[in-house]
Amino acid sequence: MNSQEAITASRRLAILMALYFANGYTLNRSALRHQIDLIGYVASLDKIAVDIAWLAEMELVEQLELDVVRLTVRGEDVALGRSQTPGVRRPSPGETNGTR
Repeated sequence: MNSQEAITASRRLAILMALYFANGYTLNRSALRHQIDLIGYVASLDKIAVDIAWLAEMELVEQLELDVVRLTVRGEDVALGRSQTPGVRRPSPGETNGTR
């Protein structure tokens, strides 16, 4: 995996984690971008849209109306390290304790 792929996989995990900790497991794209910006993944709304579309294709998120995104049960499993999906970084031990 090259460095750009590693950054993309880490950013995708950050998206899943932001949704996991959001009320109702749901955020709009702007709020989601703000959340991942706070942890150091500066990305355009277009890049976030591409990541969301990819995550939706993998059934890790659902795209709802008005640019709203919701975490799926499968996405929760990946975010917490219970399962793995190529293209999403697996969380390190202790990175999440699995509680909200």
